[in-house]
Amino acid sequence: MTVPPEILFVHNHPTRFVEIDRQLLAEQFTIREWYQRGRVVNLPALASAVRRSQLVFGWFASWHTFFPVLLAQWWRKPSVIVIGGYDTASLPNIGYGHQRGGLKKWVSRWIINRASLLITHSYFSQTEIKQNFGLPLERIQVAYLGLPDPFGLLPEKPPAPLILTVGNVDRPNLWRKGLMPFVQAAACVPDCQFVVVGAWKDEAINDLRAIATPNVTFTGRVSETELLNYFRAASVYVQASAHEGFGLSVAEAMLAGCIPVVTRAGSLPEVVGEVGIYVSLNSAEAVAEGVRQALALGGEVRQQARDRILARFPLENRKHALWGFIESLLL
Repeated sequence: MTVPPEILFVHNHPTRFVEIDRQLLAEQFTIREWYQRGRVVNLPALASAVRRSQLVFGWFASWHTFFPVLLAQWWRKPSVIVIGGYDTASLPNIGYGHQRGGLKKWVSRWIINRASLLITHSYFSQTEIKQNFGLPLERIQVAYLGLPDPFGLLPEKPPAPLILTVGNVDRPNLWRKGLMPFVQAAACVPDCQFVVVGAWKDEAINDLRAIATPNVTFTGRVSETELLNYFRAASVYVQASAHEGFGLSVAEAMLAGCIPVVTRAGSLPEVVGEVGIYVSLNSAEAVAEGVRQALALGGEVRQQARDRILARFPLENRKHALWGFIESLLL
């Protein structure tokens, strides 16, 4: 019996998209996980893990993938890095992105220039990477994220409209994820409940509470089951972002039949297409009007939102793309 190739799977946070990729790769390869929780790296243990693996697969070009790529290069083993987001962005106006300068910029560029293969999750990210790094497009493979379907059918929505957004509550996300205009918009739509789901990472929660009207709820961090229940209950999902490498929460919400209200930032048009409502950036009034328009749409549009995600972002596409990339490097 042939033993599956062993892959060192590197990440610094077990987000949903990271866990999805780990599960997809585990169907074809033996996975050894390296979860880098902080800045201190156990180099002897990491070196042993890289040496025993045939390939390094990492999420994002940052400190946690620096030594894995370095060691892979040392032992002439291939490395695959998924990039697109904080590691490749440069948005100084909202304080976001490694490419603004400093050591983080140097580290991410070193990794990206030395990885055997680069994968990103949208054509927007591919273009952004080309512009910020001067790389030819053929160096950057695009493979959309794949979404499991935990809902099965279009969920029924409760009579009282619930308006949802998901994102960690911290100062960069007040504008990068559009949390500030989302909370401000609630005052313009008082007959709806606005819900912000996401862990409270710093004092930004106090800024939002200071402007929140009584129809705004801040849940803090929730379990996976609770998050799915919020998607089921929400009528409208808002992503008033200034930057998105993909927009997984938007896609998950659409899968649950939420009508998306989004900006045209980043990859959001690739995910939403013509199904949702587009609004201008940093405008609470535009978000409120977008919510009203979305609520006026019927169940047919909810089904269209769900059908779009099922058709464009199936797990099988992501799985076979990743398998193909890795197998080409292991030949």
